[in-house]
Amino acid sequence: METKRLYRSVKNKVLCGVCGGIGEYFNVDPVIIRLIWVILMFFQPWRHMFHSFAGFSLIGGSLVVYFIAAVIIPRAPSDDGSR
Repeated sequence: METKRLYRSVKNKVLCGVCGGIGEYFNVDPVIIRLIWVILMFFQPWRHMFHSFAGFSLIGGSLVVYFIAAVIIPRAPSDDGSR
């Protein structure tokens, strides 16, 4: 049995493929994952605390988290063997 792994998507990507990869992992439309990300980015209840400790805005912090995920999550292996 093959284990399920989280990868950045090669097919469903807008920026780096993070939301597309999460959508493929959970078998959900990546657009829904992107909408949830944007909603959480603007309406997180801890935004004031985050701004106080981190020193930058919530939107900037969410983008930093996105790009950290893009670095940490490996790109999906392509079917044809090329990168």
